[in-house]
Amino acid sequence: MRFADVFATTQEDTRKVKTQTTAQTVEVRADGEGLVSHAGAYLLVELADRLELTAALSAAMAPTRERRSAHDPGVVLRDLAVAIADGGDHVSDLGVLRGQEALFGPIASESTAHRALKSVDGEALEALRVARAKALARAWDAGARPEELILDIDASLLTAHSEKEGAAGNYKGGFGFHPLLCYLAETGEPLAAILRPGNAAAHTAADHFEVLQLALEQLPEADLGREILARADIGGRTHAFTSDCRSAGIRFSVGYEVGERVRGAIMELPESAWRSAVDGNGEVREGAEVTELTDRVDLSAWPEGTRLICRRERPHPGAQLSVFDCEAGYRHTAFITDQDEDDIAALELRHRRRARVEDAIRVGKETGMAKMPFAAFAHNEAWLEVSLLAQALLRWTALLCLPGELALAEPKRVRQRLLHVAGRLVRSGRRVALRLARSWPWAEALVAAFARLRALPAASP
Repeated sequence: MRFADVFATTQEDTRKVKTQTTAQTVEVRADGEGLVSHAGAYLLVELADRLELTAALSAAMAPTRERRSAHDPGVVLRDLAVAIADGGDHVSDLGVLRGQEALFGPIASESTAHRALKSVDGEALEALRVARAKALARAWDAGARPEELILDIDASLLTAHSEKEGAAGNYKGGFGFHPLLCYLAETGEPLAAILRPGNAAAHTAADHFEVLQLALEQLPEADLGREILARADIGGRTHAFTSDCRSAGIRFSVGYEVGERVRGAIMELPESAWRSAVDGNGEVREGAEVTELTDRVDLSAWPEGTRLICRRERPHPGAQLSVFDCEAGYRHTAFITDQDEDDIAALELRHRRRARVEDAIRVGKETGMAKMPFAAFAHNEAWLEVSLLAQALLRWTALLCLPGELALAEPKRVRQRLLHVAGRLVRSGRRVALRLARSWPWAEALVAAFARLRALPAASP
């Protein structure tokens, strides 16, 4: 067939296809009254008030307040935390709330927010942490208290795209910061974070214990008597850190290198020494086995009672294997712990679940932590603390206000379905109502979330 015939046939087929267009032409005007967008974010504001976080932030920042007529710097930081939880990643994103003052009240200007952040010195930073700890205690008393206290410590790399104080090259060839963070395993609540240069070592014992101390200071005093387990990857495998945990009365579970001594012990093991590993449901995990090497490797330099547990598993496609793993036909991992349970499969599963902290860190990066927006290191430390406030507000919202699927949803989904919903403010006498579109699929879920929130114990006057 000639090209001209093919071209004509194609044009004829194209004319037969019906192009789908919108059913109507919508006229757009900027003359609406009482309309608010991001209306669901008010849930975070009210939660901060109900947990007394707003009052605690105001008290923490009171010494930095320059004049009585200015915006309360504690409220400014609360609003900034709400804006970050709502999806913002810069001080300028306060503008979203500023455009909704009928619902959110007076919102500070960008310059005022900058001044509030930059006024956070070392003393104020500690006061902000105390404020968050008080709110956490109220959240736990309201129903968010976890059954287990497992603290997951991990480091993460943050990229800086310009020269900033403290930014440095990292071991992966990038440039930026290398903060060390701690999250509560069961609930995903952020407990502590310290900002570090990009070239900070992953296995610095002093940093690990500092972030652990900061995390412990977040826990209510009544919970410090419970058993606490600190988990870390191989970066926490230092004699100093494990000894510090022992001194503080905290159990530890940290990654351990499968080095020459461990490999030798593995090679000497009889097959009968291995037992089946288990999955999250307690069922046998096919192709995975665990064993204890405590009596086959010298652990005398570690705290008394330290145990060494090893896991082997048939490698999945793409797994990174050592020469030893290739020869043995298994991928081997190991960890040390001072937990005294007999069931090593359960201990190994508990340690393996530490990997979930990577999800918490990823969510943190989606909640203001991905980039440090300031040139000065101290200002970025303040930003990191506000990011922790934002992450905490989202977690407390899920734990206290949201049911079922929404309680398990990541921030992006919560923002799209609840926080970013539009509404209309209606005034009748002295009453104000926020009316949501009846057709919005998650309108009733948001209404129920406000109802659950308002059923919590009210803040003291």
